[in-house]
Amino acid sequence: MKPHRLKLAHHLVLSYGLYKEMECYRPHPASPGEMAQFHSEEYVTFLSRITPDNLRQFTAPNLIKYNAGAEQTDCPVFDGLFEFTQLYTGASIDGAIQLNNGETDIAINWAGGLHHAKKSEASGFCYINDIVLAILELLKVHARVLYIDIDVHHGDGVEEAFYCTDRVMTFSLHKYGDFFPGTGHIKDTGAKEGTGFSVNAPLTSGMTDKAYEGVFKPVMDKIMEVYRPGAIVLQCGADSLTGDRLGVFNLTLKGHAECVRHVKSFGVPLLVLGGGGYTIRNVARCWAYETSVLLDLEIPNEIPFNDYFEYYAPDFELHLTPENKENQNTEATLGAVRNELLMQLQGLQGAPSVQMQEVPPEFDLKKERREEGWNDGGQEEDDVRNKGNGKTSKGKGDGVRKTHQAEFYDAVD
Repeated sequence: MKPHRLKLAHHLVLSYGLYKEMECYRPHPASPGEMAQFHSEEYVTFLSRITPDNLRQFTAPNLIKYNAGAEQTDCPVFDGLFEFTQLYTGASIDGAIQLNNGETDIAINWAGGLHHAKKSEASGFCYINDIVLAILELLKVHARVLYIDIDVHHGDGVEEAFYCTDRVMTFSLHKYGDFFPGTGHIKDTGAKEGTGFSVNAPLTSGMTDKAYEGVFKPVMDKIMEVYRPGAIVLQCGADSLTGDRLGVFNLTLKGHAECVRHVKSFGVPLLVLGGGGYTIRNVARCWAYETSVLLDLEIPNEIPFNDYFEYYAPDFELHLTPENKENQNTEATLGAVRNELLMQLQGLQGAPSVQMQEVPPEFDLKKERREEGWNDGGQEEDDVRNKGNGKTSKGKGDGVRKTHQAEFYDAVD
């Protein structure tokens, strides 16, 4: 989960020339106030203050309470931790804003998708839950939002956040059993007003493309028929690919991307995010290929030369060959999962309605930061887009966007 893997994905997108078919934006760093729309203020303050240098100044109970920095946690503290969370979170929020404003039909943030973070606790290498914050942004405009998670791990942080509401449906396909985080049983379907709106497909090791598609597509089609979301958030964790260091599935890039292609086919405003993935050369392969799928472009199997070319040895090819291992998911077990989920969805009484109110008035993000006493590290004010309308400010702001796109061209040249 080191940010280094994002460099590999970024350079592969560049070297395939995919950026030329997109508008590329520099994200605004999410402010502590934005993060506190979901996370507790105490937790956000803790993350903003802790560094490897001052780690010993924090008491063990606090480190354990927030599950960050303690020896027994899976969330270490590293240099630039808070700034990193600000950037990947700001990018997901920016994508949601652009979708809300109709400025794009698909927004991508491969740095996002950190689905395990809880309200007051880091978990599973995830510190700030950018997904929840992006969904909250989408709910300002859309009555219903669908969240889909194809990471090998259960999307527990997102499910927990919306477990008691029908305005967000969560659909997660994941390894279940003796596997992190241990949640996501098929009977976990939501509570109170959210009963029936948490959809969990518990799977086991060795999932193949065909087996995965046999669950994903029928359930997805039924969800769209019954729930009719106004926007979709798709988390594309690449640890469900074959050969992942932590994952146990056996999907190829084509099988993984077929889920992306199918979701895209519904034509609903779509926010696409990254997630897990621990064989980093395959993470880059996956997200570059899925970028091409979202753009409806064919790209060659030969990896173009780039700054990280040696990572793709010995074959220097894009696509993966599945491992020769048993699929422990039988037709009977998969059929049982599929049928139970279809019955769960059939039991919902149509798409829930909600009395929509006027969208909250836009506010000046820069003013909010000044009032909170936060500094964006010397970033030019014109580089920060207004949170309320999601647009780059005119004049200098437009120049910032164009300059940034020029940087992409320079990187390829």
